[in-house]
Amino acid sequence: MGKPTGFMDIEKIDRGYKPVSERITNYKEFVIPLSEKETIKQAARCMDCGVPYCHNGCPVNNQIPDWNDLVYSKDWKNALENLHSTNNFPEFTGRICPAPCEAACTLNLYEEPVSIKTIECAIIDRGFEEGWIKPKIINIKSGKKVAIIGAGPAGLACAQQLTRAGHEVTVYEKNNKAGGLLRYGIPDFKMEKHVIDRRINQLEGEGTIFKYEVNVGVDISIDELENKYDAIVLSGGSEHPRDLPVEGRDLDGVHFAMEFLPQQNRRVSNEGVPSSIKEILATNKNVIVIGGGDTGSDCIGTSIRQGAESVTQLEIMPIPPEQENKSLTWPNWPLKLRTSSSQSEGALRDFSVMTKSVSGENGKVTGINCVKVDEKMKPIPKSEFSLKADLILLAMGFVHPIHEGLIEHSKTELDERGNVKANTEDYKTSASKIFTAGDMRRGQSLVVWAIREGRQCASSVDHFLTGERNLPI
Repeated sequence: MGKPTGFMDIEKIDRGYKPVSERITNYKEFVIPLSEKETIKQAARCMDCGVPYCHNGCPVNNQIPDWNDLVYSKDWKNALENLHSTNNFPEFTGRICPAPCEAACTLNLYEEPVSIKTIECAIIDRGFEEGWIKPKIINIKSGKKVAIIGAGPAGLACAQQLTRAGHEVTVYEKNNKAGGLLRYGIPDFKMEKHVIDRRINQLEGEGTIFKYEVNVGVDISIDELENKYDAIVLSGGSEHPRDLPVEGRDLDGVHFAMEFLPQQNRRVSNEGVPSSIKEILATNKNVIVIGGGDTGSDCIGTSIRQGAESVTQLEIMPIPPEQENKSLTWPNWPLKLRTSSSQSEGALRDFSVMTKSVSGENGKVTGINCVKVDEKMKPIPKSEFSLKADLILLAMGFVHPIHEGLIEHSKTELDERGNVKANTEDYKTSASKIFTAGDMRRGQSLVVWAIREGRQCASSVDHFLTGERNLPI
């Protein structure tokens, strides 16, 4: 280690945010990076801990102490190479990953953990700024062809790995741009879309072929792809949302989060909202967000920027403890009360709340009727209350991928949760030469897990095609 006592000598400092009053006026990223000098100091806090639990806390097993030491030594280029050896897209994880690696940091037992996510983002952004990130052209070709269905992070990671292994890779995407949830779900104020575009340019430069606005199972059959390609990877998302089966659900003004969020992302990118889709806006409305996760938080930030009159977030789970018992939870991801940047912008939050019904007049929503619940999710007598609502956004997660079309026609076996069935040994489905990775296999999860599965699936596909292990698992 460059500075063995760094964790004792240097106080933790992390990236800051622009003031709320400034950042809610636009959809730009508002995180303020650390200076190069301060980033190097923070990297010095990574101690020689012997067993770096951050490796396992990180789903892609980033070699965090190694690139922290390289940053401390000002060897940014080799830090970038090390980071890329395990993670195809650190610019994504450096912006939107919740950083389970930091929860697993040995320092987190008694001190503040190393600012791993901040350092990771600094490395990759430096790489783009310096022009170090260029297409890696592979001249030796295998003669094998692979179709990847879905251009989210799992599909993109799988595509890049297989292209670099010498295979001809074609990515089919039903939308008109790549990125999946990164592009159409994650708001621009968390990650601007040029961050995706520059990586897609790299993939195209390496030889990956993208076919947009092609919905496999609708526009083209899976049978056609099976006849044309040596292997197929299903890497779509978990897109079937959890619904709210209560009276008044069908009123005008009750929408799924993923009906709301993509519209604003399309506006920001000048794609425009299709005329066939009803426009959903929070402007001058009392907004109720049901669901306390990241998607709910994204609905809050978007609603506030659209000029909502008020935003209230309801969560059926009880309020978590403000501080975890680290001796019991470390190095695992702890349950504790967290306040997102969007929640801090002016939203009200209420926990242990169950929705009983939605009220309306003339077919439009006017309010929501709720009741408090105990730890067993049982309604508490005489705890009913109502809130005014002009727009209700359902952000309660996703149950499984859409079965109609692609999955139905592929005849792949499903697991008990309705996901495409495959293990993490080979990512092989029940259908001949069809593999699967990401949310379509594991269910709704983190971007970093999608990248991991895409990389591991690529290794299995490569082994299936060549009989050799040329890619890391």
